[in-house]
Amino acid sequence: MLGVFALAASLLMLDKMLRLFDFVAVEGGPIGVVFKMLGALIPEYASLAIPLGLLLGILLAFRKLATSSELDVMRAVGLSYWRLLRVPYAITCVLVAINVALVFYVQPISRYYYEQMEFELRSGALGASIKVGEFNTLADRMALRIEESEDEGRRLIGIFARVSNSQDQVLSISAREGAFLATSDDPNTIILRLSEGTIVQDTGSETPRVLSFSRHDLPIDLPAIEEFRARGDAEREYILPELLRIGWSDDNVAELDRDASQASFHFRLVEVVMMFLMPLLAVALAIPPKRSTSALGVFVSIVMVVAYHKINQYGEDIATLGRIDPIIALWGPFVVFAALILWMYYRVAHVPGGQAIGALETGTAKIGKGLRKLFDRRKPHRLRGPDPDPQPSPAE
Repeated sequence: MLGVFALAASLLMLDKMLRLFDFVAVEGGPIGVVFKMLGALIPEYASLAIPLGLLLGILLAFRKLATSSELDVMRAVGLSYWRLLRVPYAITCVLVAINVALVFYVQPISRYYYEQMEFELRSGALGASIKVGEFNTLADRMALRIEESEDEGRRLIGIFARVSNSQDQVLSISAREGAFLATSDDPNTIILRLSEGTIVQDTGSETPRVLSFSRHDLPIDLPAIEEFRARGDAEREYILPELLRIGWSDDNVAELDRDASQASFHFRLVEVVMMFLMPLLAVALAIPPKRSTSALGVFVSIVMVVAYHKINQYGEDIATLGRIDPIIALWGPFVVFAALILWMYYRVAHVPGGQAIGALETGTAKIGKGLRKLFDRRKPHRLRGPDPDPQPSPAE
């Protein structure tokens, strides 16, 4: 089950990781921040990966018992499905407790930490580097362009800088190479040490002054970095006591904030309660038809859980806007989903020979046979092998 959880979490985070690499590359930040941001997103993806891992773990275990006929033997000696589900439900209770801690406490804090890192990356507080091959504006009075960067930014090659001051004097500086150096006196100022270059000073007169240098130190004032906001800008950053206080207890809260807090609370709660249905859904979809090894139930289970999660997200969005009561928007789909799962489990557990997705199994089998026949007709005769029933040729 842990392996299934790790696989589900990895698949969910893969697309986000690629987008984070693109974002960090565009902002010019260090690659290590990508993994910090992914680490901050683990609780958010784990809240969906845990139910998926629980579902697939139980489903694959019962499917193995069913395809090897061990489940038939257990049923023949009097073991009911409820008896077989005792251990899966014990595991479910443990995972539900973990998921409650994640969605109500850990996930809001980690989401705020992720937003903070994204803000610091955009503002340059995480060491965002100057983009090579582009003009970079520093302190609103300096334009800097660097052709090449070597040794992880310690050596800069092909430098051009244009600096203006309050007296309308402009310095155009070009240098063969240079490096950034920190100062001990003022942490808000760095030194760009240039080597082998030329300074053209335009003072407004007809003839500018031109100076050549072997080494020149150019001080650069770092831009002021704004402080990140306090936690609580969005309802998904509130922990459980804050949701309850804003949603039900505090009379000085705006109606829109109250609706958003109630919607977030019900969304998190319904996602947790849904986990108690996962063992029943796993059993209903794990047992293939007799003399069949179809894995259609695995595919259907993933589609059902992900689709239900997306429906809950949509319900939370419209409830946040105040268009519908959160109980109707979120618990209504839950009732329908629970009724469907209970019916599927009843078909498998209490109807002799019953199948939860028998019609889908039959339709898939017919489509598979039709496709095989279609491809067999298109194969050359030599690839199809000899005719199994050769007809004797007539005697001459």
